[in-house]
Amino acid sequence: MGSGFYQVGSSALQSILQALGASLLPAQCALCGGACAQVLCTPCREQYLGQLRPRCRRCANPLDDVSTLCGRCLRHPPAYDATSTAADYAAPVDQLLLQLKFGARLALAPLFAQLLAEAVQRQADWQAPQWLCPVPLGPARLAERGFNQALEIARPLARQLAIPLLPRLAIRVRETRAQSGVAPRERKANLARAFVVAPEQTARVRGCHVGIVDDVMSSGHTVDALAAAFKRHGAAKVTILVMARTPPH
Repeated sequence: MGSGFYQVGSSALQSILQALGASLLPAQCALCGGACAQVLCTPCREQYLGQLRPRCRRCANPLDDVSTLCGRCLRHPPAYDATSTAADYAAPVDQLLLQLKFGARLALAPLFAQLLAEAVQRQADWQAPQWLCPVPLGPARLAERGFNQALEIARPLARQLAIPLLPRLAIRVRETRAQSGVAPRERKANLARAFVVAPEQTARVRGCHVGIVDDVMSSGHTVDALAAAFKRHGAAKVTILVMARTPPH
């Protein structure tokens, strides 16, 4: 028999074995644990991640009325200009973010990017940034964790939105305590001057629209500090793209 037959037969056998393996060892939904072919089953995705709600266009906190800005942003405007998010950081979605960040389940990152891309593309007033930059980790935190969850989300998000990714556009120049372990009244000071624009990248920032990518936005102090660094170097606009937003208590 010719080599062509062997190649076709080998390919068919490989497909059969893959299908058999999938039936014997099905993937599990990251939320409910049920068998599914993807990271999330369709019912969980539709129930927990398929809904949009009115939000402040600047900080993405939920709104109960038709206002475009929440009272907090009207009283104390942050350095960033807009925020887009795919979900609230609440049960059970918060467990997905924790699986990525502390469980190193990197397969979740493309799912988060897809959900975020779908969310921003459904916004009538969506304006695409010229560059995307993940929130950078300091060297010690990066060595401890082994990866930057913001970068893992930003890579597939940049491809889906067709926006250039510049992972070294900004640098974390000061190691800070994890915001989750800092008292709320101290969080802003904890991030003060923690970020700078990379010296060789300042020309890319001046007059441009920069998008900051992160996994979770809670108080907003982290992205606000990074946005302030971009604004100090002449950024015309800064948009935050975050998978989940912690609702105000």
